Amino acid sequence: MRHLRPVDGITIQQDYLIHDAKKAVIALDEANYRAPSRKKIRVVGEGGYAVLKLGAYTMYQSGYISEHDLKIADKLAFVLAGGRVPAGTWVTEEYLLDLEREAFLSLVGEPKSQERMRYMLTKGKPLRN
Repeated sequence: MRHLRPVDGITIQQDYLIHDAKKAVIALDEANYRAPSRKKIRVVGEGGYAVLKLGAYTMYQSGYISEHDLKIADKLAFVLAGGRVPAGTWVTEEYLLDLEREAFLSLVGEPKSQERMRYMLTKGKPLRN
C-alpha cells in the first residue's frame, strides 16, 4: 500500500513518543523546513454529486447496500463532489476537510453508525445494518 515512506519514523514504545516527536521537530527546524504551499483542488460539484448519488441509489435498489449504507454513501458523495458548488469550482483543502468533518460528525450521531462501531470494536468485523 505504501502509506509510509522510508524516511517516515515509527515509534514502537509509547513512552518514547513525545521524545521522538520533539527530535523530529527540532530536526525539521534545523533544516529550515517550510510547509508546502497550499493548493486548490478542482471539484466535480453538484453534477458529480448527482452521479455518485445515483450510483449509490442503484446499489440500494438492487439490494447490494442497506438504507444506512445509502445514507453513508450520500454523505461521502457530498464530500467527494465538493458540496453544492458548480462543476469545476476550485476549493481549498480546508474546505473539503470541513465538509468531511461535518459529514463524519453527523454520521457518528446516528444510532446505526454507533451500532456498527460498537460491533466492529467487539467482534472485529463489520455489521451490515
